[in-house]
Amino acid sequence: MTATSLPAGSPDLTRAARDHLWLHFTPHGTDATAPMIVRGEGAYLWDDTGKRYLDGLAGLFAVQVGHGREELAEAAARQTRRLGYFPLWGYAHPTAAELGRRLAEAAPGDLNRVFFTVSGGESVETAWKLAKQYFKLTGKPTKHKVISRAMAYHGTSQGALSITGIPGAKAAFEPLVPSTVRVPNTNFYRATEHADDLDAYGRWAADRIEQAIEFEGADTVAAVFLEPVQNTGGCFVPPPGYFRRVREICDRHDVLLVSDEVICAFGRLGHAFGADRYGYRPDMITTAKGLTSGYAPLGAVLVSDRLAEPFFGHGGDAFMHGSTYGGHPVSCAVALANLELMEREDLYGHVLANESAFRTTLERLSDLPIVGDVRGAGFFYAVELVKDKGTKESFTAEEATRVLRGYLSKALFDAGLYCRADDRGEPVIQLAPPLICGQPEFDEMEQILRETLTAAWTLL
Repeated sequence: MTATSLPAGSPDLTRAARDHLWLHFTPHGTDATAPMIVRGEGAYLWDDTGKRYLDGLAGLFAVQVGHGREELAEAAARQTRRLGYFPLWGYAHPTAAELGRRLAEAAPGDLNRVFFTVSGGESVETAWKLAKQYFKLTGKPTKHKVISRAMAYHGTSQGALSITGIPGAKAAFEPLVPSTVRVPNTNFYRATEHADDLDAYGRWAADRIEQAIEFEGADTVAAVFLEPVQNTGGCFVPPPGYFRRVREICDRHDVLLVSDEVICAFGRLGHAFGADRYGYRPDMITTAKGLTSGYAPLGAVLVSDRLAEPFFGHGGDAFMHGSTYGGHPVSCAVALANLELMEREDLYGHVLANESAFRTTLERLSDLPIVGDVRGAGFFYAVELVKDKGTKESFTAEEATRVLRGYLSKALFDAGLYCRADDRGEPVIQLAPPLICGQPEFDEMEQILRETLTAAWTLL
């Protein structure tokens, strides 16, 4: 085994990627080589040929502060020299303690306990396990089921995938963990109930959660998992009053409300947490991604005092769960530097000050016949594509394959925009740029989208 590194751009490195990498969520049935991204700075990426791309997806909804921030690299280096690794299995270390304090202070309500993980999916897995053990310890051992929304993505591990509401993502791995139930999401653009009344639609969607709890039996339901703004399907924003109603329903039936903020936390919606933006207090928050701006792997579950009490009170029980790298000292150091950077540069305020400009810029695309809807919040938007604006007719399966996967994904990238053309629900283009972006980047996204979507329309 050679220790020699292959230089970026070399044919040998390209061959190594082709012959040895198994890329995530990627078909490998051709000999085509994957693009090789070698550098990032600010809102931009460069490949091994020197071509520049605007990062319209913040890596994967993660790089809040932009690429190439020396402060985060230096924080990792300092911590590596001091303490490169030690687990949180019965011992603490300073960066985890300090980060836990900062997260608890920033969280809504009494979410004062922080359980560190490595990823968003692991955070979701942790929250479900914690909910089940909590109810066992409090004398309600039959409460174990989870309710989530149609098309919602919550992770890929067996438990998190079971909570996920995307049939196509689950089929190859069934049977999965039983006891998960789906309810409608809040896609008002596709509403068939109360399609002319957003407030009534929100009440209807929330009431479907209570209906599911009552159908399953409240004595069997442990938790409801909801994203503040649902990603899959294209940025479904909650209608007014939706989360207030869900909170009432959960309280009435002693069901935990878990806010899955793997994407929505740390400024994506202009606040530390999406729950702050929409005015509700969850029992747990699951996080990852923007916690470190993607510079190091780290996730966390923020837990209320009520849920923590059986584990921390007199004679408390151990939560028999953990992972080798959860709360890694270097990752925690990067997260602390990341949060300090966002506070110093007021990136949450920057998002709130610029979100209307981002929306307005994307709404210019509404003059194109292929654009049906533009929706989202903060720096988290989707453009839904249609075949007929008047009827909202969507693409057929064959058209989605040909237009989205066969053309748009590559065409957008070739034109210099990294984003996501997604058809796990209706066909959408997803956009979530770094939080440092402003009008020049918004205009660049709109211009590239306009050209590629105009060309895509001719393929229908």
